[in-house]
Amino acid sequence: MKLGMLTACLPHLSLAEIAAWASEAGYEALEVAAWPRTGGRDFEAAHLPVAGFGQRDAEEIRGLFERHRLDLSALAYYENNLHPDPARRAEIHAHLKAVIDTAAALDVPYVGTFVGRDWTRPVAPNLEEAEKVFPELVEYAGERDVRLIIENCVMEGWHPDGCPGNLAYSPELWEWMFSLGLYLNWDPSHLTWIGVDPVQTIAPYADRIVHAQAKDLQILPGKVDRYGFFGKAVQREDPWDTGWWRYRVPGRGQVDWSAVVDALYEHGFTGTLSVEHEDPVWGGTEEKVKTGLEIAHRTLRPLIVA
Repeated sequence: MKLGMLTACLPHLSLAEIAAWASEAGYEALEVAAWPRTGGRDFEAAHLPVAGFGQRDAEEIRGLFERHRLDLSALAYYENNLHPDPARRAEIHAHLKAVIDTAAALDVPYVGTFVGRDWTRPVAPNLEEAEKVFPELVEYAGERDVRLIIENCVMEGWHPDGCPGNLAYSPELWEWMFSLGLYLNWDPSHLTWIGVDPVQTIAPYADRIVHAQAKDLQILPGKVDRYGFFGKAVQREDPWDTGWWRYRVPGRGQVDWSAVVDALYEHGFTGTLSVEHEDPVWGGTEEKVKTGLEIAHRTLRPLIVA
């Protein structure tokens, strides 16, 4: 097992700057954000020029990672592959294929994304639609020796009523998506707030957990008693603010990281545990984000065999 980090939390730094800092901070791998350069949301970090990525680009990136003694564990493009707008969905699929091509050029085994959801339709027709959409994407990746890995994030902010916007949030749905040839980028934080014990999900699905994300979650005392499980309903200006929980860096929330890492080892996980920093306490500035990543490293490094 190696300790890595997702680069998306530092969208305004170059990949070269992040690699230099991460190596110095003791990280061993990077999960590289590969959103398009749209100038949109901050978390849509574009740390690889996947559009038109060529041999010279590949040589430059390989050299960068070799100089800093880092692995490139996965490329990350977490978007809605079932978007209800056909034109937007086509854009997403085209960029996802460019990310897959770039992964193949760099010999990166995994590309992370979401199943997503058409939020205008119920769950059942979405599953049927996914069964039409994903085989072609899985085949495209497989032909290039790349696996598509799905993060089990609920993505409640994508749904107008805060319902799940990514149909990959529970073990029931994992079993369904595995049948489509998809793998899991396992994240315990999302399981924690929906009432699933993350440690208990490792053994049954160990053969499909090929990459993992390290993000913590803090339950805010007493808040669920006001809002209920589904979160704020009357005054929810931010679609991602449920009002009763928030993401934290590892070591600042509810997740038992000793138990998580132990279970991953017990069941044969040899991939990368990649810190995904979305902690509002340690966010907002580059300095604070880096401090949050240092806290995560101090939490996890003693648990991982050198």
